[in-house]
Amino acid sequence: MEYDTDKIDEATLALLYLVMWQEHDWHRAWKSFDWDTMDRLHEKGWIGEPKGKAKSVGVSDEGAKRAKELFEKLFGKPE
Repeated sequence: MEYDTDKIDEATLALLYLVMWQEHDWHRAWKSFDWDTMDRLHEKGWIGEPKGKAKSVGVSDEGAKRAKELFEKLFGKPE
């Protein structure tokens, strides 16, 4: 089956919002998602390098903002 990788990336970024925290000047998130997706998020500039021994990944300010927007869009309840 073919699928839209941009939609996968947006859903993954939105889910990273659930496990994100602020650390110094960076946001960080646990990186327990598909490696291909994490690589694409890195290529888009939304997260730091996902490869490495750390269990978390840096999230850029732009990525954190976009993660919050997508999380609210995809998972928020209407008021």
